Amino acid sequence: MKYIDEFQNPDLARRLLDEIHATVTRPWALMEVCGGQTHSIIRHGIDQLLPEQVELIHGPGCPVCVTPLEVIDKALEIASRPEVIFCSFGDMLRVPGTGRDLFRVRGEGGDVRVVYSPLDALTIARQNPDRQVVFFGIGFETTAPPNAMTVYQARRLGVRNFSLLVSHVRVPPAIEAIMQSPSCRVQAFLAAGHVCSVMGVDEYPELAERHRVPIVVTGFEPLDILEGVRRTVAQLERGEHTVDNAYPRAVRPEGNQAAKAMLEDVFEVTDRSWRGIGMIPGSGWRLSPKYREYDAEHRFSVEDIRTSEPAECRSGEVLQGLLKPHECEAFGTLCTPRTPLGATMVSSEGACAAYYLYRRLDISPAPREATSVV
Repeated sequence: MKYIDEFQNPDLARRLLDEIHATVTRPWALMEVCGGQTHSIIRHGIDQLLPEQVELIHGPGCPVCVTPLEVIDKALEIASRPEVIFCSFGDMLRVPGTGRDLFRVRGEGGDVRVVYSPLDALTIARQNPDRQVVFFGIGFETTAPPNAMTVYQARRLGVRNFSLLVSHVRVPPAIEAIMQSPSCRVQAFLAAGHVCSVMGVDEYPELAERHRVPIVVTGFEPLDILEGVRRTVAQLERGEHTVDNAYPRAVRPEGNQAAKAMLEDVFEVTDRSWRGIGMIPGSGWRLSPKYREYDAEHRFSVEDIRTSEPAECRSGEVLQGLLKPHECEAFGTLCTPRTPLGATMVSSEGACAAYYLYRRLDISPAPREATSVV
């Protein structure tokens, strides 16, 4: 299968691993900023195959995981209203809010529907003109363009019973916040290839220069990640800190100009809270004044909902790279995929879910003598 099998070739993986082993001379800490990369790393045992001097730190790259509790509670409040059809991707339905989740709301009679595209929600709105239809728009720069396009289409078609509950976040400000943290151990970043396929790499050189960290744009298959690590380690060993695109088959330096134009028209940059991390200035989007009537928070007057994170969930430390999932006292006991305390155990891209799914259940050192990534 094109772009799958050839990027999981164990012989090529071994060559990359041999080069990394031959290059590294001292300890380095690299953060991957994408939950999809985290799952690939854990699934294929890439972290176990690397030299012990190379540590991969899992960053806040799961959009479900960083959606703040107060936004979940706003979704629950809106979805509970009898006049509302609440639409969402399926991975949000089990994310715990304060005391319940969207599955519970649906079980209590709320009209909560799983859709596969925000345009599906717009179609539902056109088919149900007597109901308010809300789409839960979350994610990084990758999912923001289709959500922006849907709002644009709703306005163009005059669909007034559609709105968007927005919780979009941006990666570069998160990198800035991580590097400014007093507890930061990150020395380099593997940037998310799908984000850069939309936004390009223009925002990264300034970050790399200011914080003196290499930033390597990386894909998601085993060979993509190993090549990203190889280039990153080579820069670190040479004392360099530049932006390097290791995913050219999908990422152009300028990004997707049409998608960026749509984002600029529909959204505006705003401060945004990240679950378990807190407020990061300029790290999110909200609907621009031109489209503000499609803002579900405003339409349903839920702007003032405020909540606190449960003390027993340490997902914030996981999202900041300060804690590995299996080092949390609740991991695998109080917190499992069936009884999650936080979104990192629910999401298909969550680090805690990856550790649980691929049986990383204890804190003993991982074996380094594995020979294959497939």
